[in-house]
Amino acid sequence: MAQIKVFGLEERLQPMQEELSNVIHSCLIDALVIPTDKKFHRFFPMKKDNYYFPNSRTDAYTIIEISMFEGRTIETKKYLLQLLFERINSKLNLSVQDIEITIIETPQYNWGIRGVSGDELSLSYKVDV
Repeated sequence: MAQIKVFGLEERLQPMQEELSNVIHSCLIDALVIPTDKKFHRFFPMKKDNYYFPNSRTDAYTIIEISMFEGRTIETKKYLLQLLFERINSKLNLSVQDIEITIIETPQYNWGIRGVSGDELSLSYKVDV
């Protein structure tokens, strides 16, 4: 399970939203080995007066937050980050200087899904990859 939040300036984020979602999902499938139908993405297009970032970033500055169950190896998480930077840059022409990614891991018992805590779920995929 991975929940994705993407933040960016409205005029930059909305035109690439669908393709960015597809790119992110392909990286999750390849790095985390999640099923193709487990796509949970939310986009937060921001107005300029609500989105502050350093002068070293352009108006394409995009923040990606990934919330997921803990259990993946450090190597797997680094591989996910590498894939995201490479594919977003190559497919959307977004500079890696304008991409910021945070992985937030929590124990499965801290998730509530389909009426039970996450540690009581029967998953169709492995978390310990």
